[in-house]
Parts: sequence; C-alpha cells; structure tokens
Amino acid sequence: MSVWDCLVGQPKVVATLSKAATDTQSMTHAWLFTGPPGSGRSVAARAFAAALQCDQGGCNTCHSCTTVLAGTHPDVTIIRTEKLSIGVDVVRDLVRKAVMSPTQRQWQIIIVEDADRITDQGANALLKGIEEPAKRTVWMLCTPTANDVLATIRSRCRQVSLVTPSPSSITTILEAEGIPSKKAHFAADVCQGHIGRARAIATDSEVAKRRKEILSIPSRLGTLGGCLEAAAWIVSTAQEQASAATKDIDAEENLQLRTALGVEKGKALPRGAATPLKDLEEQQGLRAKRYARDQLDSVLIALTSYYRDVLMVQTGNPSTVVNTDFRTAIEKTAHDSTPEATIRKIDAIADCGQALAGNVAPQLACEAMAVTLGM
Repeated sequence: MSVWDCLVGQPKVVATLSKAATDTQSMTHAWLFTGPPGSGRSVAARAFAAALQCDQGGCNTCHSCTTVLAGTHPDVTIIRTEKLSIGVDVVRDLVRKAVMSPTQRQWQIIIVEDADRITDQGANALLKGIEEPAKRTVWMLCTPTANDVLATIRSRCRQVSLVTPSPSSITTILEAEGIPSKKAHFAADVCQGHIGRARAIATDSEVAKRRKEILSIPSRLGTLGGCLEAAAWIVSTAQEQASAATKDIDAEENLQLRTALGVEKGKALPRGAATPLKDLEEQQGLRAKRYARDQLDSVLIALTSYYRDVLMVQTGNPSTVVNTDFRTAIEKTAHDSTPEATIRKIDAIADCGQALAGNVAPQLACEAMAVTLGM
C-alpha cells in the first residue's frame, strides 16, 4: 500500500510525482495539476503532499501520511471553495502563510483545489507569492486546464496532466471497494471517466434514479411545451437538490453564529449582529448557487453522453454506446435524425454550459438548449 494507490489510471503522473518526492533534483516550488473532472486532480495533489511529508515517500501508514490525507496536517493547507470564486483576501492569507517555516516536516504545502475559481485580483496576489517563494514552501494548484490560470502563473509552475481513467481502471477500484462486478462495470461505462460519479451511480439509488430521469429528457421534447417543461424541471430539480444539500449546514452555521453573537430568539438583535448575519446569509446564498451549478453541470454531462451515443449509432458504431440501458431510445433518436442535427444538439448543450458560466439565468439557458434539442 502507498499513497499512490488512490490514483486511478495515472501511471505517468505517479512516476513523475513519486520521483519528485524522493529526488531533490526533480522537485520545484510550484505545481499545476490539470485534468478533466473526476480524473483526480486534488487526489493527486494530496497524495503528493503526503509523499513529500513522509520519510518513506508515501507509505500511507505513518502519522504524516494519514494526517495529510485526512486534511489535518499542520504544514499542509488545503483550500477548496463552496462559493463561485476564491477572493483576494483568501489568497493574501495563503501568501502570508506561505512565507512561514514548516512546524513538523520539511515542507510548508499549500493546495488550492479550485484554482480556476480565483478572481483576477486574487490571481495577481497569488502570482506575487509564487514569484517570491519561501525556501521550504510548495504550491499545488488544481484546475481543469492550464488555460484556467494566468499565463504568468502557469509559466512558473511545473504542469502535471492527468488523463481520463479508463473504464477498466474504474471497474477495478470499484470492485476493490466491494461493489459487485456487474454493477461496477456498468457504472464505469456510463460515468464518462469520473470516478466519483461512478461510485455514486453504483452505490446511491437516488443518483442512479436521477441519471435515468435526465436521460429520458430527449424523449419528452416533441413539442415546444415539452421543451419548456423539461427546462423548468432541470432548473427546479437542481435548485431543490442544492437546497437539500445545504439546508442542515446553513442551519448549523446560523445557530453557531447567533450563539456567538448572543442573539436570543424573539428578542432584538444585539448591536453589531446584523452585519455578520447578513454576511453569512450572502455566503450561504453563494454556496447554494454553486451547488445548483454543479447539479446543472451533471445534467449537461449526461445529455452529452446520450447524444454522443446517438451519433455513434448514426455513424455505424453501435458497439460503442455507453448508455446501454437506453439503447432502444438512442436508436430511435438516431433513426429519426441525422448526424449533422445531432452535432448541433451537442453544440447546444455546450453553449448552455458556457451561458451558465457567464451567469446567464439558468431558466433561459436551459430553455434555449431544450428548444434546440427538440428540433
């Protein structure tokens, strides 16, 4: 066992990082982990951090390894955001911490899991920290692509590119976790290389049910009314899931803050309590928006896989269909359309994703997509 066992289908990445962890000539102060969603960017960064802090290069059993992987090591700071962006204040705090000497091991490590969400001001502050690194500090930035960070930051980092894990690699890890072989194979085939999604499909009946609901959308787009209803369902379901995911967290945070401020139920707010309560409400709103965006993204990914299968049937490659449980519907859609039309629909899904990223109202973006899909 080693810390590298958690990286699925990434032999080149493991070779690069394991060498750097034990060979000072291969080591540098800033790393950029890139790869598609679900490929394991943050997993690779954590494993690398554990290997750097471990006397044996990542044994997975010592105190350093276990605390790094658990997120409790004092010399490893892990930043992720539940909001839409990482602001300059957060980055400045990281830069200040980066100049501190490590307390236990030889490295002060800072992992930013959502580096693509850093604001422009934050990126400028981060650049200063990377340009003037402390001797024992290591920055690890995780983004989908290298273009998601400033070119000046990118040029100062050593890039590690993760690839989409193969279905066989995902199947192996799911089976190792005790998931039955048939279920593991199916989840690995339909997850599009996203390990977390595969695990959820194989183990969570609600996730599997939602996948089927999404893949049934193309069959409900025969009329304009059907398109608008489908768009409304996509948006409302995403919002409902976001609300359900954040409800308990919001309530607990609100209770803790009110207790700290001395707020009593039914009584007027103490002086100075209104501002922090309003700030918390705004932060919680941003978190809910992020959760809803993630749910919308999952819908777009599933729909893309559906029309990808349609295109495979239309171009004479039916054996490559991944959503095999929807083969009948896929073949009917393929028969009733043309490859050119299918490509336009795939483009419409991508356009919807870009519109959402540009803060277009989800309802409008999804309606435009649904109407194109129904044509």
